[in-house]
Amino acid sequence: MTARAWLVDLDGTLYAPRWVKLAMAAELAVGGWGAVATLRRFRHEHERMREEFDQDVDSPFAIQVERTAAALGVDRSVVERHVTEWMIERPQKWIRRFKRGGLLDEIAAFRQAGGKTALVSDYPASGKLAALAAAGLFDAVVASGEAGGPRRLKPHPAGYLEAARRLGVEPSDCLVIGDREDADGAAARAAGMTFRKV
Repeated sequence: MTARAWLVDLDGTLYAPRWVKLAMAAELAVGGWGAVATLRRFRHEHERMREEFDQDVDSPFAIQVERTAAALGVDRSVVERHVTEWMIERPQKWIRRFKRGGLLDEIAAFRQAGGKTALVSDYPASGKLAALAAAGLFDAVVASGEAGGPRRLKPHPAGYLEAARRLGVEPSDCLVIGDREDADGAAARAAGMTFRKV
């Protein structure tokens, strides 16, 4: 059965993550030592929150920021500044350079053939989509840290189910495309969707 909708992860899926991570590690080594502890703790809180299935929240991203600030004993504005600079803004030039052009072309062809598409991300997505020149490839964007984002992180299926709802497509008619079996794949199966790993 052919999927009527493709629900696509962003980080690690629409670009080659290895090269972006290496480039960002080099940038951090040169000018970002003050942000390293914040970024490590922020990632730790993200993985910790992935395991918490007991409640919906308004913004998992905001809770991640708050938990990181509390754990490090700093103001949340410090965490927001470091995360915005080093995880959202600075990587954009590298994301553009190491984008998965073949996958982006596939998505464009699928849309041209009448398929529906949505982007589902556990992080803010608009800046990275702009860097990829890919914002126009998606009928809906469900991104944590942005308006209308998911109320739980993957592997919970909330983000993918919300994307299907916005597209007006049954979960069984959706294909999830992602890079992590333990996050995207598990969320797809929990939502009753098929999964394709990049």
